[in-house]
Amino acid sequence: QVMLVESGGGLVQAGGSLRLSCAASGRTFGIYSMAWFRQAPGKERDFVAAITWAGGSTTYGDSVKGRLTISRDDAKNTMHLQMSSLKPEETAVYYCAATNFRRSDMRRRTGYEFWGQGTQVTVPS
Repeated sequence: QVMLVESGGGLVQAGGSLRLSCAASGRTFGIYSMAWFRQAPGKERDFVAAITWAGGSTTYGDSVKGRLTISRDDAKNTMHLQMSSLKPEETAVYYCAATNFRRSDMRRRTGYEFWGQGTQVTVPS
């Protein structure tokens, strides 16, 4: 079992920056990749970015390329999401996810077995 805890959410003005973190604990040695998803009120949970734990290979959603950066800290079993130039439409609950398996498509939320509780990011218009 892997436990995930997100932190770093909050209120940020449009155009501002925010850094989210996800701390993993438990059987972390089995993690193959981790990802960030976000869910706005009344909408589907959408893929944001993913990273493989061993090689650090990254994948981004089309709407965030160039503005968001995913990274991981092996020593601390922590993943980060650095967000910049934030937009009001990016207001959502941001979720951390992890999987022990290599997936053909890292963008699918069904490919992750472990989820955090989420952290709220609010960008007022």
